Amino acid sequence: MIDPRTLRDNPEAVRASQRARGEDEGVVDKLLSLDSRRRSSIAAADKLRNEQKVLGKQIPKAPPEEKQQLLATAKELAAQVKAAEAEQNTASEEFDQLFRTLPNLVHPAAPVGGEDDFTVVKHVGEPTKLGFTPRDHLELLEALGGVDMERGAKVSGSRFYFLTGVGAQLQLGLLNMAIAQALENGFTPMITPSLVRPEIMAGTGFLGQHSSEIYHLADDDLYLVGTSEVPLAGFHSDEILDLNDGAKRYAGWSSCYRREAGSYGKDTRGIIRVHQFDKVEMFVYAKPEDAEAEHERLLGWEEEMLAKIEVPYRVIDTATGDLGTSAHRKFDCEAWIPTQETYRELTSTSNCTTFQARRLSIRYRDENGKPQIAATLNGTLATTRWIVAIVENHQQEDGSVRVPEALRPFVGGQEVLTPR
Repeated sequence: MIDPRTLRDNPEAVRASQRARGEDEGVVDKLLSLDSRRRSSIAAADKLRNEQKVLGKQIPKAPPEEKQQLLATAKELAAQVKAAEAEQNTASEEFDQLFRTLPNLVHPAAPVGGEDDFTVVKHVGEPTKLGFTPRDHLELLEALGGVDMERGAKVSGSRFYFLTGVGAQLQLGLLNMAIAQALENGFTPMITPSLVRPEIMAGTGFLGQHSSEIYHLADDDLYLVGTSEVPLAGFHSDEILDLNDGAKRYAGWSSCYRREAGSYGKDTRGIIRVHQFDKVEMFVYAKPEDAEAEHERLLGWEEEMLAKIEVPYRVIDTATGDLGTSAHRKFDCEAWIPTQETYRELTSTSNCTTFQARRLSIRYRDENGKPQIAATLNGTLATTRWIVAIVENHQQEDGSVRVPEALRPFVGGQEVLTPR
């Protein structure tokens, strides 16, 4: 959640952020009214409790003729205190419930608008020109013996698949290459849980507008994660971190699960939009003043990985209306997909400022030893979808696929994948 002081001291900044996101700015006035009611109820309850305390000291010393009246007054005060505390609890609960629905404030430099209103930061490489009619990733992978969609659907339903042979090798190679790069840059590798408690999922901001995307196991009240960002955010919940030597950086390898609600009929072919995939995700805990610089580093590490698979891509600054609940600003890297003649997202990196850490009670000690709220950031280092960009951009006319040089040591040294 945002800092409550921002709501009180600069409500117009919160209204402006809501407008930029395309969200209801009227929630700000509702929150201010509830906050005023909550603070008044706290003051009223404190005043009554103080009166009760003073009276409690008077009763033992009172003469007999006054004691009955004082006891009656004490009984009345006790009832008033009980009512005041009930009002305080109700007002606080109503404020907290509404306040937790408020998304993070957007970065003032982020482009305003919806999904298509992003700003292109830069292009790297020219769109691939193959000189022949390209095959799409599914046709290529099936010919290589790298994927089995039919049996995936037979076993698990639509949008599930088996990666087989070289398809499995490509995924494992990509993710191992991502972990190797993360280790080179000081990240701690993590294999994370796929199931998390509701308070962890809510703490990361995924149970708001994106709740329809998440698989919930009702009998256990656990959620399947759509990214290792969630368990990695929960890893240090309710803790005070030592950030004196710099940010804490983790690289989480996990299977990810997404319901893809609302995407009926969209990207149904192949492995672009599926219910399960694997990913290596960077996650960082930093001091708030270091968060923007850390965000640029995460983007740089994503671009370093993309350079290793030798595909054309562009970097976009995501528009405010397309930001997740927790994101202050988000950059995506999108690779060129020849058969679609467009760019498709491969990586995403978000600066979540103190939004998640405040909800999960993650703090650090400042130079005076005082606990402060930390900042959290995340960024993709490799996913199953990268296979699409690799095989389409590096395909050859005979249906074989050249393996990018940096990836070869991670797939057994193979230079070219040939159809079976």
